Amino acid sequence: MKLYGITGTKICCAFIAACIKERYTSTRFFKDLIAGITVGIIAIPLAMALAIASGVPPQHGLYTAIIAGFVIALIGGSRFSVSGPTAAFVVILYPVSLQFGLSGLLVATLLSGVFLIIMGVIRLGRLIEYIPLPVVLGFTSGIAITIATMQIKDFFSLTLEHMPESYISKVTALVKTFPTINLADTVVGIVTLIVLIVWPKLRIKISGHLPALITGILVMFILNQFGYEIETIGSRFTYILPDNSIGHGIPSVLPEFILPWQHADFKWDWSMLSALLPISLTMAMLCAIESLLCAVVLDEMTHTKHHSNSELIGQGLGNIIAPFFGGISATAAIARSAANVKAGATSPIAAVLHSIVVLLALICFAPLLSYIPLSAMAALLLIVAWNMSAVQRVIYIIKCAPKDDILIMLICMSLTVLFDMVIAITLGIVLASILFMRRIAHMTRLVELNRSSEKTLVLRINGPLFFAAAERTFSEIYQKINGYEHIVLQWDAVPILDAGGLNALRHFVDELPEQVDLSICELQFQPLKTLARAKFIPISNKLMFYSTLDEALKDKN
Repeated sequence: MKLYGITGTKICCAFIAACIKERYTSTRFFKDLIAGITVGIIAIPLAMALAIASGVPPQHGLYTAIIAGFVIALIGGSRFSVSGPTAAFVVILYPVSLQFGLSGLLVATLLSGVFLIIMGVIRLGRLIEYIPLPVVLGFTSGIAITIATMQIKDFFSLTLEHMPESYISKVTALVKTFPTINLADTVVGIVTLIVLIVWPKLRIKISGHLPALITGILVMFILNQFGYEIETIGSRFTYILPDNSIGHGIPSVLPEFILPWQHADFKWDWSMLSALLPISLTMAMLCAIESLLCAVVLDEMTHTKHHSNSELIGQGLGNIIAPFFGGISATAAIARSAANVKAGATSPIAAVLHSIVVLLALICFAPLLSYIPLSAMAALLLIVAWNMSAVQRVIYIIKCAPKDDILIMLICMSLTVLFDMVIAITLGIVLASILFMRRIAHMTRLVELNRSSEKTLVLRINGPLFFAAAERTFSEIYQKINGYEHIVLQWDAVPILDAGGLNALRHFVDELPEQVDLSICELQFQPLKTLARAKFIPISNKLMFYSTLDEALKDKN
């Protein structure tokens, strides 16, 4: 499959590249099968836990892993990415589901898919490279803090009817309701958490998610024998059967096709669309950032190369199709994708098989999944939040990075927790850009060459002449010209001259005393091109241009 952007450049599909252009053998299929089963087992509890955390019934997380995971694997641009519901989306999706219901969330997901396809078609995939690391660490750590906070309620089974929207209100409400803690649920959550923490140290290749949940279920059954009631997926969530009776837990049926806006809890009008559009753009931005970051990580692990714009289009189609089958927002999941690589995956077939494994679990084991305790699911998400927080990298930045980077990271983290991700990323990028320009501006230096004489001042400008540096640079030059008749500026180390630098140069020439002339020599291509476009021509006895420094000095003698 070859897609084309507006420039006509090919956008390649990883599935075609990995499975058709390359020879796909039975050996590779067996490796993909093992990887698909492994990741599918990991994805089942995570998909349900993330759906619950997003404010919707757990089966919608499974629908997302099945439909979106399948579509994105076939169309996306990263051969090892595994897509589905992710923790990063929880902080966005929960308020949407709370305010607009399931249908509003599905419509927002569909609209975000449209935005993603537009991003891919106009080739915005490479822009991820311009988001600084402190910004990325700041908002991912902030999301992790928010997710962890949201799990406290279920981990301790607190009696809290409504979770407030603002973070401070959440913390206040949790503190006030902490006396309602349920010790039995807490014991199940703690045991599950301990297994999740200890399991990696055992160096067993199987992921610890399933053993931890099984352990939590066993502890729950033991406590049930002593009369303790523990909240489970089956006790909290219900669904309507075809005969209008009520079922508990997760329905063991295939996802049904239904228009996202035709659910009973959705009223379609312009005000609703106006409210959902900015949310959808936020979801699309987060999906683009997370999926492309995931692809970059996988490239480093496997020494391969993803196709960023094709990945955006694949993510877009996955998020457009999934809502018609009850799927919520999906993106590439770094943890599941890394597990996919470590399990031996060789192509997107592994991600396709992962979706099939989740589908089989839904059909065959839905009644068993209903026994999973909610406190155990909360423990699972606490570990996800911890891994997402990248604590070691944050500590490394604080210890080793410049103060500007530390400030940006902490601001992004705080804004993500207290407000939302879009504000954090936008302000973080703006602040990072300003501080970066300040650093670059300070790199522009003036060096007086020893070829200066009584009448001739020879200066070398070292660094770019852009708006943040040019005014200061020419001001310094102006302060040095007293007593000289000729000023010679060597521009061999000036790589950039922008409109601000051009204006500063023009102002400097206009302000030169009548008895002083200016010579500029050894211009690089970009400054020379800029001066030519601006029709900056020589002025007799005022402004001259020379190819070399020797020519300029020879003309002054």
